[in-house]
Amino acid sequence: MAIFTIKTLGGESKIFIGSGIKDFINHVPDRTVVITDKNVNNIYGSLWQDYQSIVIEAGEKNKTLSTVDDIIKQLLSFGVDRSGFILGVGGGIVCDIAGFVASTYMRGVRFAFVPTTLLAQVDASIGGKNGVNIEGFKNIIGTFNQPEFILIDPEVLKSLPPEEVSNGFAEAIKHALINDAEYFGFIEKNIDQLKSLSCQVLNGLIVKSVEIKLAIVNRDEREMGERRKLNFGHTFGHAIEKITGISHGKAVSLGSVIAARFSMKRGYINEKEFNRIRNVYEKLGLPVEYNFDKNAVLDALLNDKKREREYIHFILLNSIGSAIIEKISVGELNQFQL
Repeated sequence: MAIFTIKTLGGESKIFIGSGIKDFINHVPDRTVVITDKNVNNIYGSLWQDYQSIVIEAGEKNKTLSTVDDIIKQLLSFGVDRSGFILGVGGGIVCDIAGFVASTYMRGVRFAFVPTTLLAQVDASIGGKNGVNIEGFKNIIGTFNQPEFILIDPEVLKSLPPEEVSNGFAEAIKHALINDAEYFGFIEKNIDQLKSLSCQVLNGLIVKSVEIKLAIVNRDEREMGERRKLNFGHTFGHAIEKITGISHGKAVSLGSVIAARFSMKRGYINEKEFNRIRNVYEKLGLPVEYNFDKNAVLDALLNDKKREREYIHFILLNSIGSAIIEKISVGELNQFQL
């Protein structure tokens, strides 16, 4: 088992990679409330039958203040006070909601995550960002607050449909592209093993992605500089996700291909590098071609959290394994041929 420590303004939290999902009982107090969704509860609900639980509907459309309101009412009915503890068990949506509720309920209670999707294990549960959407705009209301611990069990990924696993690959590729060319090569060489869910290779993937994200978060917890690099592929990705309704991973894949093409147009990467990037996404079952309303996507970009007046902090690649942050005008993005 690999153990990592997150050093934050509020203290330290731990990440356990390779621990079994049922091991959460060794880390939580008796009066813990589990927040999960119906899909996860149907598979693993017996593990927390001795705890109070709140089961929400699955899907991005439920990541709203309305869901938060329902959860808070249930917490009040349970008599949860400021000494309470919340455990979010599920994918990125559950972790985001549970973290947001825990950060705001009675001005904050202790919480932790057991992420059950690859996307959540390599990215969404890591780093202390918690939030909900409004009218399709991603995480427009949120907090920075770290969970006490994150317990990651790669074995649970075998219960996921292949498409859901592919969503997680999109974020893992992002980590490699912005930070580690050798890691990108590892993904390239192990595509078949990753698609077949080889636990050994998946464990290596998760460990490496967590290492990269933690190193960045530890240096820039509040996203004032370097942490913005983790938004590679997300500027267009979030807009595409809002307009088309496709999954986050697919949208990030499309957004990353667009960002890589933009990097090539600016002369930062060459065509060979661009094709390597495109091929890895495609071979891992992610989309690289798109058909959407360009004007609608650009309109959605105007409401991006990364926008400052007429500029957006856009993440470009100056090579595979190295990213740069540039302030690019909305006008220039509008002229770019998607």
